[in-house]
Amino acid sequence: MKLFFSPNSPYVRKVLVTAQEVGLGSKIELLDAAASPINRDARIVAHNPLGKVPTLVTDEGLALYDSRVICEYINAQGQGTLFPANGAHRWQALAWQALADGLLDAALLVRYENNARPEALRWSDWTDGQMDKIHCCLKELERQGHQPRGGFDIGHLTVGCSLWYMDLRFPDMKWRERYPSLAEWIAPYMQRASMQMAWQLPA
Repeated sequence: MKLFFSPNSPYVRKVLVTAQEVGLGSKIELLDAAASPINRDARIVAHNPLGKVPTLVTDEGLALYDSRVICEYINAQGQGTLFPANGAHRWQALAWQALADGLLDAALLVRYENNARPEALRWSDWTDGQMDKIHCCLKELERQGHQPRGGFDIGHLTVGCSLWYMDLRFPDMKWRERYPSLAEWIAPYMQRASMQMAWQLPA
């Protein structure tokens, strides 16, 4: 398998953590990519018309995107248990994945607004709206965190990757101080070996 890769993409991280969890980390070749909403990378577009990372090319040549599809594919290939098969546990795990992905969508829009858009064209009301989404997601995760759950699943994994991205790009938010219950219950999951790994392209 080949993965178009960016080390700071939280969605790429989801895929790589999934691969580590199911024992397929060494089966994925990382491909250099320069995904951008402005200057689109033709190497990615050749496989994914959206031009985004992560894009996975399977051993059979099938291109898969986005992270939700790729994570489920890798989990199935590795016969993993990150996606509960049925029942309330399955729907809760998928709902948490959607919530954390939504948090990431908002965070990336803030990132693009503040770093890609020319300063004279930036819209503070837009940024404020996206930041409100982020805080609403964090409040909901704080509220839900102590509900009885099964083991580590795609919901925990995605929440952990979203908070990793908040640490990376929004350290001044100090989310652990603002949402102490969330910080407490997510800590053991974020300390898993797979979640602690750092990735880079081969030299």
